[in-house]
Amino acid sequence: MSVAELIGSSPKFRAVLEDVGTVAPTDCAVLVQGETGTGKEDIARAIHEGSARRDHRFVAVNCAAIPAALLESELFGYERGAFTGAVSPRIGRFQMADRGTLFLDEIGELPIELQPKLLRALQQHEFERLGSSQSVRVDVRVVAATNEDLLTKVRRYRFRADLYYRLNVFPITLPPLRERDGDIALLVAHFVRIFAERYGKSIKHIPDDVMKALEEYNWPGNIRELQNFIERSVILTTGPELRSPITDLTNVPLPDDIERTLADADKAHIIATLRQTNWVVGGRNGAAVRLGLKRTTLIAKMRRLGVSMDTADQRSPQSDSNVEAPPHSLWRIA
Repeated sequence: MSVAELIGSSPKFRAVLEDVGTVAPTDCAVLVQGETGTGKEDIARAIHEGSARRDHRFVAVNCAAIPAALLESELFGYERGAFTGAVSPRIGRFQMADRGTLFLDEIGELPIELQPKLLRALQQHEFERLGSSQSVRVDVRVVAATNEDLLTKVRRYRFRADLYYRLNVFPITLPPLRERDGDIALLVAHFVRIFAERYGKSIKHIPDDVMKALEEYNWPGNIRELQNFIERSVILTTGPELRSPITDLTNVPLPDDIERTLADADKAHIIATLRQTNWVVGGRNGAAVRLGLKRTTLIAKMRRLGVSMDTADQRSPQSDSNVEAPPHSLWRIA
């Protein structure tokens, strides 16, 4: 994914592309910030492709999708006998990305006890595998991403300040889709071409009322939600004119007298979507697909926001979003 392949001409998005072009040739750490679905991994890949590391590996890790107990071995690898089941040595993602780029998605979910080891790896370019005292040296550029306010987590002692500043050498903030004036039409046309070709269809026209509805919707799931919606629309289309289920687009109402935080709005939208799917999370018709998220990412967000069938009815969307979520049994995976 190069800068030229990133779709958008709005002023805010052009500013992002200029930042990518500026920082890509350097080797400094980059922190990409933005709401879920804004394309943070695409930006990370564009940074990699614009660097001298482009001929080496781009390795992505979702810190929220891997259980905390396994994340250290996933990042740094392990030696035989390091723990039960470690029957042979294994290299970690850091070593896989040697001379390339390591993308740490949802870095805010990194366990606090693992953060010092990551900090040392970034500063010293070396680490030890689990079960080993021998240091492994690597040449890795790190691009991290988050949809959280890391400074707030630093103030609450949930994220190390020194690690935050080490990652935040060059921050890039992606605008949500609702703030990218004019880009929705470009993205819709792009996705229609991609999915029409994939499904062997010839779609020549997007009706004005459909485009108007798409441009007026606030897209809480951002580009990923739009992409999934257009794929569904293309599948439903049988002729040359895009057939789009625009009645499915319902913006989450925000009361005028309450200042809603991003977490509140995210929680409300997830609950509304889960109710539409009868609390089915995974599968082709599940909430994860509708929200444009991976199933594991949605489950992690539900835990973090305290979302379950019980709490959805007992708590208002304005309730404390830091409440511990009930176990998996209170929602359905597929």
